[in-house]
Amino acid sequence: MPTYQYVCLECEQPLEVFQSFSEEALTVCPECNGELRKIFSAAGVVFKGGGFYRTDSRSSTPSAGSSSSD
Repeated sequence: MPTYQYVCLECEQPLEVFQSFSEEALTVCPECNGELRKIFSAAGVVFKGGGFYRTDSRSSTPSAGSSSSD
């Protein structure tokens, strides 16, 4: 389950909640009953293994069919 971060607009209290994708976003602060705002941040992505470089899928020599002779 993903972790979502919220901050209260009234008391400025941060809040982290584990929620499934299908659950509705929280709107009420559990501390002061103020309005919550969801905080969006960049997702952490880690690429492991080969095949993630631009040159990995290219051949080192051009193929015979790709030469143009007019």
